[in-house]
Amino acid sequence: MWEEGWATVFGALEPLTEADLVRVVTIRGEKHSVMQAINRQLAHYPYHCGQIVFLAKHFQSDRWRSLSVPRNRSQEFNTKVAAGEASQR
Repeated sequence: MWEEGWATVFGALEPLTEADLVRVVTIRGEKHSVMQAINRQLAHYPYHCGQIVFLAKHFQSDRWRSLSVPRNRSQEFNTKVAAGEASQR
């Protein structure tokens, strides 16, 4: 479903021309340029990713492993970065 969803996004974007980007579309009664609509949608996806992570964390409870630097372990992480054992990227 993930791949199908992204294929739909790129399938909708591919045929657009530069002239299309300034055309106006209406979303929930509000006018947007196509470029604004694209930016609005791309900003919306991380919201849903956050919801998925929130639910995963909830369901995993004490078995949850942080997706970033775990709470109260920044100094340990920074030491590893300085030693070349980890990356911030």
